[in-house]
Amino acid sequence: MSQPTIESILHEERLFHPPAEFSQQAQIKSLEEYQQLYDKAKADPQAFWAELAEQELHWFQKWDRVMDWQPPFVKWFVNGKINISYNCLDRHLTTWRRNKAALIWEGEPGDSRTLTYAQLHREVCQFANVLKQLGVKKGDRVGIYMPMIPEAAIAMLACARIGAPHSVVFGGFSAEALRDRLVDAEAKLVITADGGWRKDAIVPLKDQVDKALANNSAPSVKNVLVVQRTKQTVQMEPGRDHWWHDLQQGASADCPAEPMDSEDMLFILYTSGSTGKPKGVVHTTGGYNLYTHMTTKWIFDLRDTDVYWCTADVGWITGHSYIVYGPLSNGATTLMYEGAPRASNPGCFWDVIEKYGVNVFYTAPTAIRAFIKMGEHLPKARNLSSLRLLGTVGEPINPEAWMWYYRIIGNKRCPIVDTWWQTETGGIMITALPGAIPTKPGSATLPFPGILAEIVDLDGNPVNANDGGYLAITHPWPGMMRTVYGDPDRFRRTYWEHIPPRNGQSLYFAGDGARQDEDGYFWVMGRVDDVINVAGHRLGTMEIESALVSHPAVAEAAVVGKPDELKGQDIVAFVTLEGNASASDELKNELKKHVANEIGAIARPGEIRFADALPKTRSGKIMRRLLRSLASGEEVSGDTSTLEDRSVLEKLREG
Repeated sequence: MSQPTIESILHEERLFHPPAEFSQQAQIKSLEEYQQLYDKAKADPQAFWAELAEQELHWFQKWDRVMDWQPPFVKWFVNGKINISYNCLDRHLTTWRRNKAALIWEGEPGDSRTLTYAQLHREVCQFANVLKQLGVKKGDRVGIYMPMIPEAAIAMLACARIGAPHSVVFGGFSAEALRDRLVDAEAKLVITADGGWRKDAIVPLKDQVDKALANNSAPSVKNVLVVQRTKQTVQMEPGRDHWWHDLQQGASADCPAEPMDSEDMLFILYTSGSTGKPKGVVHTTGGYNLYTHMTTKWIFDLRDTDVYWCTADVGWITGHSYIVYGPLSNGATTLMYEGAPRASNPGCFWDVIEKYGVNVFYTAPTAIRAFIKMGEHLPKARNLSSLRLLGTVGEPINPEAWMWYYRIIGNKRCPIVDTWWQTETGGIMITALPGAIPTKPGSATLPFPGILAEIVDLDGNPVNANDGGYLAITHPWPGMMRTVYGDPDRFRRTYWEHIPPRNGQSLYFAGDGARQDEDGYFWVMGRVDDVINVAGHRLGTMEIESALVSHPAVAEAAVVGKPDELKGQDIVAFVTLEGNASASDELKNELKKHVANEIGAIARPGEIRFADALPKTRSGKIMRRLLRSLASGEEVSGDTSTLEDRSVLEKLREG
């Protein structure tokens, strides 16, 4: 792996304090209160997490030991008995929350549904009994390949209720990607729908399942359950395929939650590798329940009256942790939306906020940059006054996109929590607590209490303030992944062997380059792969992209390096323009000059390519790996199963 010195070139001076009124009512009310919590957790992490586990969750049986750490493998709340479905549903039924909205759902065509905690509990219990009826037992893996409909959350909670680990595969994945994941997890059953709506078109989910299972290519799968969503005709294989509504109608609503060991597997979630087969990230029950519960409660500053909306898909970790498990464990009202901004309704997100009076809104920087391109007239035409807190997730946010979000969506009164975390971490790791921590546009700010994060060099030594290095976590936390499914050696190699142990302590390597400023704030500069070495200067792509996006003509930018005989690497920028800007050689030169003025001549792009759109995963991340291949004139290779729109790649190829 390359040397860790990353040029620190983005110096953001703006500081935004939480509004006094917000802080007064917040869960964590001041920087001093945050610091006390953080110091308490650092002094004795086990006592800190044990106290919260006892206060915040229901346990059938208390643990014997808080933590068992045999690097790199950890167990939390050893021999404790718990069920996350019980914590998300049953324990709310004896309180006033019984008749509170648990899940508000808005379909893309405009249909909608609201389930109270009592109603959601009934549906989950019925479906858990359906799974049992089809022979699913504790420990059996269940594949879920669904649109964003309530049944997706019901299926997850039902699996958790009976102790059958789920593996949710995003509904945009190909049949091949689905098959690979079902085979690796040895799934016994698949839950899907006839189809789902996405950008005014029907995604034929059942057809993809049929292709994935053709010729007995996933032999572990014995049954397929199908939700009727779009009502188009699908093939139903006798004996294997069953309609959800047929089995659900006759199922008993009595299904006690199975007491699970704290370390029993809750789910497998696959993350794409740039090469080779996807990694099955394993999360277990007790620690994950506690970590998603606490991060949701404190970071989103939940109040019982809130309507909370995370715009992710349940196919990603963000949907698992911050649509389903974290909010419901807290007794919140969580909103789920099937649709996405599209040509027929570019302002649909703002419609949903206005319709349901959304208070907390959590979305991706890529979505924000797309909103900027669509124009501020769309949000300004809606009443967004219900919003009190905004969040971002997925990748570092450019300061100018942060400012647009703050001004146009939050009307300069909503704090922004810019969150850094990963599928592997289970929950948010570095973030502002909105009532306590002043924010800087583009910085994830400070670690969550109980998270010990550092910027280190390749030898594991801490680097100086504002020097670039590698983001590492120096102590286990309850929500961390436990292993790669079926491949503990890959878990060890990928996350624990890049940086040597320090004082006998293993360090978790996040794979991100970052720096800490003089205030201790973390600035994540993107994946270590996303660093360009120009004539010996190592430049973070995020900072060059931020400079480009700060130009009024630019809506979005992605920067990669390509081989250069003289400089080692040269900078290539792929740029999409604001609606009223036109591509020209003059604008190319202006943008190169703009970057040089903002950062310095060393960061001046050698080449700028205009594009209508950038290649993104279905969770909204720019696939810079593909752009690197295009910039270098190489054939695009590796796993492209997460690519949302292949036509974008074809257009870029054509030039």
